[in-house]
Amino acid sequence: MEKTYTSRSRTKVQKDSLTVAVIPKRPVGVETYDDDDDDDEELKFQLPPSASRWKRKLYYFLRNKLKLPDIILMGVFSLSLKMWAIITLWFILAPIAHRWELGPIFLLGTGFSIILLNLGKRQPGDVSAYSIFNEDFRELPGTYNAERIDRDIRAGHI
Repeated sequence: MEKTYTSRSRTKVQKDSLTVAVIPKRPVGVETYDDDDDDDEELKFQLPPSASRWKRKLYYFLRNKLKLPDIILMGVFSLSLKMWAIITLWFILAPIAHRWELGPIFLLGTGFSIILLNLGKRQPGDVSAYSIFNEDFRELPGTYNAERIDRDIRAGHI
C-alpha cells in the first residue's frame, strides 16, 4: 500500500510492508526423533551411587529446594571436603588480614601457595621437559637446540 503526501517543496512516499515468518511443513516420509529428553538426561549432574548419605541429602536440598543449576552442583560436588575446609579458612582469614593491613601479603601468599601446592610430583621414570631437572641433564627426544642445529649444518642436512 502506497501513500503519497504532497507539499510545496517535496513529495514524500511512504511504503507499508508486512514481514511474515512461516514454519514449513515437514516433507512426507521424514521421521522425527524425540530423543532430546534422553540427551538432556545424560548432561544432567548425577551423584554416583556410592555417594555418602550426607552428600545425597545436600544434593537433594541444593537441587530440589534451592533449584541450583547443574553447573553449580558440579562445582560444589567436585571439590573434596579438605578443599572446602581450605576455602572456608581462607574466607575467615581474609578479613583478619585486611584489618591488620596485610591484605596484599595475604593475596601474594595465597598465589604462591596455590602454585607450590599444584606443582605435583613426577613418577619414577618420568622426565621433565626442562633438561636441567633430569638426571645427567638428559633432553627429551626430538628437542631442537643449538647443538642439533650445529650438528645438522656440519653434516650438510641444512
